[in-house]
Amino acid sequence: MASGALVRIAGGGIFGLACAWRLARRGVAVRVHEARTIGAGSSGGHVGALAPHVPENWNPKKALQLTSLLGAADFWAEIEDASGLPSGYGRTGRIQPVADRAQLPRLQHRIEASRERWPRDAWMSLTDAPGGLVPDSPTGLWLHDGLTARLNPRAALEALAGAIRAKGGEVIEGDPAPQDHAPTIWATGTEGLLHLNDALGRRIGQGVKGQSLLLRHPAPGAAQVFADGLHVVPHDDGTIAVGSTSENSFDHDRPDDQLDDILARAVAICPALRDAPVIDRWAGLRPRARSRAPILAAWPDRPGHWIANGGFKIGFGMAPIIADLAADAVIAGRADFPDTTALP
Repeated sequence: MASGALVRIAGGGIFGLACAWRLARRGVAVRVHEARTIGAGSSGGHVGALAPHVPENWNPKKALQLTSLLGAADFWAEIEDASGLPSGYGRTGRIQPVADRAQLPRLQHRIEASRERWPRDAWMSLTDAPGGLVPDSPTGLWLHDGLTARLNPRAALEALAGAIRAKGGEVIEGDPAPQDHAPTIWATGTEGLLHLNDALGRRIGQGVKGQSLLLRHPAPGAAQVFADGLHVVPHDDGTIAVGSTSENSFDHDRPDDQLDDILARAVAICPALRDAPVIDRWAGLRPRARSRAPILAAWPDRPGHWIANGGFKIGFGMAPIIADLAADAVIAGRADFPDTTALP
């Protein structure tokens, strides 16, 4: 990349803003183009669960995610320091009720795998006294891990935009990126995946509808809960996020009555939420690559153009490592990315 060259980033979601921040932090001139508003796509939800893959059956994709999760505390601390705004980040851990004692041998294997792969302060363990927002457990046991973290997605995006501006970068809303400028990082979510399907003549990915709720219930230091396929995530602003669905078939991208079912399931999991008022309902299309892994790759036959997409359920957790790799590639003008991030 030529000295002083402007790098454009298409997309004001987590991947686009994170890439812009890492470049701006290294003195690169950046301009983020968001066609609508910051967080208008799937990054503008509620949940913000930074949860790891299970530690058994280890592979390069899980190793890359672990690197990103372990770097998240420093990543978000720098952003908060630069912007003066909170991200809601906290490594508060996670508990999962053990529904059946027949699961214990499998869970013990998982615990041992966490001891082999994860740092000591993150290991999984079984507990009979989880504390915090306690979900019902038929066995009286819960699986706890100290690696899972959370952040507040909307606050985190605002902090990122503030940090980029503080470093002299631009973040412009209502302004799609031009097609012919290089270098450009394309982080345009579901719309970008659908465009790639057409441009490359094969299925790269699709949108999967997700829905979530935000409840008013203060439990800021409590571990998040995962049960019955739902994340129940206490944020540090006195709210709790609950979600989300994964809908491959849908008629629209707006909230619908499935959220009533989600609320009922959340109350069944955590009875303490029975009287918590619902303060927001959200729905959006999350970008899922055909490989089910985030994409970071050079755009074929378009020199100086890169793709950062496919965050799906782990976009916020993968953002630190995706942003670092993207910044390295743009500055050096190369694309030697891990095989796990290749275009499907």
